[in-house]
Amino acid sequence: MGSEIEELKKTVAQLQKEVTRLSDQEEVRKLQYKYGYYLDKCLYKEVVDLYADHPDTCVEFLGGRYNGKDGVGRLYIGRFAQAFVNGRNGPVHGFLLDHPQIQGIVDINAEGTRAKGRFRSMMAAGTHESVKDTHPRGLVQWWEGGIYENEYIKQDGVWKIFRLKYFPFWHAEFGKGWSHTKPNYVPFMSKTYPEDPQGPNELCENPMLWPDTRVVPFHYEHPVTGKQVADDDLKAPEYGKDPNTSTPALVLSKPKSVA
Repeated sequence: MGSEIEELKKTVAQLQKEVTRLSDQEEVRKLQYKYGYYLDKCLYKEVVDLYADHPDTCVEFLGGRYNGKDGVGRLYIGRFAQAFVNGRNGPVHGFLLDHPQIQGIVDINAEGTRAKGRFRSMMAAGTHESVKDTHPRGLVQWWEGGIYENEYIKQDGVWKIFRLKYFPFWHAEFGKGWSHTKPNYVPFMSKTYPEDPQGPNELCENPMLWPDTRVVPFHYEHPVTGKQVADDDLKAPEYGKDPNTSTPALVLSKPKSVA
């Protein structure tokens, strides 16, 4: 009887651990989805509040890295709010900026304190013709697609965004489509803070934008082979050319601290 009880205790402990892991996965997935809903409506203060208060917290966007909670605020409450909604927190009439968060794959570490997630966004954005003379973007419609490879951290029992890394795969004007996207459609970050008051703390190496089709590295191993994708297979050479002719494979940045 004693051995059976011990086995039952072990089984219960294992099940409790698995339930906690699955619960954490769902909380992280919900966190990312909520990020998208806030971002849709330019609720930038709410977006910033989703981020961890940690020295290694960051956002990587268009070749720039915004470091710490201050940097995160400078991007959303500074750069985005000023560009899209004249500095307010919330939407403005006639401006669309939808960021659906889809295909979420979340993995929790063994300690239950950190997580990694890969998500896709397919954005629709633009202005209504009724505001073309009052909104600084004028009359515009565009599509955007990109991949997130993010990290999350649990602080005081609450999951927060730790390091958000967004790689926009493509942009396209609504009418012409992605085959006719102009080069440098959205310019990469070129100046850092404080030279650019709304700029990143540092610039990232080898940023990508359509028609660059390099693979954003996967945080997870192949579920059957247990292997990572080879570096050469992450590259995107021109058709028929050797991978060595391609821009170097993308590399995901890592936090400096393990705490």
